[in-house]
Order: sequence, then C-alpha cells, then structure tokens
Amino acid sequence: MNKLKFVGKNTQLKIFLALAVIVVLIAIFAPFIVPNNPFKQLAPSLQRPSKQYIFGTDQLGRDLFSRVIYGSRYSIFMTLTLMFIIFSVGTILGVVAGYFGGIVDTVIMRLGDMMIAFPGLILAIAIAGLLNPSVKNSIIAIAAVTWTKYARLARSMVLKIKQELYVEAAKITGSRDYSVIFKYIIPNMITTMIVTAVSDMGTLMLEIAALSFLGFGAQPPTPEWGAMLNEGRTTLSRAPWMMMYPGLAIVIVVIIFNMLGDSVRDLVDIKSE
Repeated sequence: MNKLKFVGKNTQLKIFLALAVIVVLIAIFAPFIVPNNPFKQLAPSLQRPSKQYIFGTDQLGRDLFSRVIYGSRYSIFMTLTLMFIIFSVGTILGVVAGYFGGIVDTVIMRLGDMMIAFPGLILAIAIAGLLNPSVKNSIIAIAAVTWTKYARLARSMVLKIKQELYVEAAKITGSRDYSVIFKYIIPNMITTMIVTAVSDMGTLMLEIAALSFLGFGAQPPTPEWGAMLNEGRTTLSRAPWMMMYPGLAIVIVVIIFNMLGDSVRDLVDIKSE
C-alpha cells in the first residue's frame, strides 16, 4: 500500500499528529498564552477555581492555569532534550558496537548490561541523588539508564544489515567504513529508531515527572508538572485542584504521544508490507 495513501486514510495518525503539534506550539508560545505571571503571587492562597482563576490558585497565591500552561515548556522540552540525548548516544554506540565488533562491542555491551541490571527508575533516582537536584541533572540521570535500549536495538539491526549482499559488495569494492555506515547502515535502520523514539516520548515524560515529584528533578518555583504534583501533595485534602490539573496535563500529553507512536508504528508496518 502506498505510504501517502495510508496517511491520508489513517484518521488516528492525523488526529494525534495534529494534537502533538498543538501541544508543542503551546509549549513554544506559553509566555504569550498565559493570562498571568506564573511566578508571581496574585491572589489569596488556595483559592478555588473561579472565572478569574479557572484552575484556582496554589499555596502561594499563583495562578495555577498559568503555571500548568507555562509548565508545558519545561515538561515537553525536557522530554525532547532527553530523547535527543539517548537517541544520539544510544544509536551511535550501538552502530559502533555492531559494525566493528570485537573488544569495542564487548565493552559497550557490558556497560549496557551493567546499567540494565538495576530497575531503571531506581538507578536514575540513585544517580540523581548523587547530583544536585535540578532539571539538568534529572535529564542526565535518566539518560544514563535509558541509552542502553537504543544501543542494543541499533546493534541488533546493524548485525542484520551487515549480512546483506550490498554491504558485502560495498566492502569488497573498497568503500571505507564510514562510507558504508552512512550510506548503507544508517539509512536502513533510522526509520525503526525514530519510531521507537516517538513511542517512548510518553514514558520519558512520566519518568521526568516522577523524578521531579520525588524531589530529584525540577525545583520550586519552576512550574514543571511533576514538581507541581509534589507541591500539591501536602494540600490534597484542602485543595485537590493543585494535583488534579497538573496530573491531567501529564495524562493527556502522555496519551497523545503514546497514540502518535502507535500510529507511526502502524505506518511503518504498512510500508514494509
């Protein structure tokens, strides 16, 4: 089936791609969208949702709606940054390990085995605990335990592609290693790697929010969704909206990216038939 024809007929893909674009645009233009300063006290603390403050106010009297919208900048861009790091590092190491083999392959894969020997989030918490809690260090902690997935996937694909006749022919004709990698190896594996990355966006956002909720990620007054959940935890009985709205934001965005990843995977499966 023609890929473009499938895209035109796949309503789910179009819907969630449009929603993902909207979410990213909201994050980009958040400073121009928010009705109030998300860092400034504007009203009495823990004010219930009203016409003036539709999500209510937090314990410091800040507009919760403005903080949730502005928080998309941190949550989404942290997720995109983390994805770029683990995608780049994992793919490069996996390609190097799979193509050159030998001691290089052994060292990279044994390092990866060490990282996956522990539960990912627990190890990320341990690494973040050794560093100062911050946005940057939470990204480093999660990246340190997540790159192995992409390295192992890239390695397995390289080992398969290396056996193809056109790769053997390229080597016989004198093509250099870097030429074989960039002309034949990467173009035949990049689609699968990208689909995996899109599918993992929601999971990575949850891990970032989890670290922030536990106090190892973004710190107050940063309006990051996980940190906002942590702030609302102590006032849950008196002001449930402080946890409800950041939580809904996380759930909605994670669902959008998960469904987008499923749709893109369906597109690739159709294309390969």
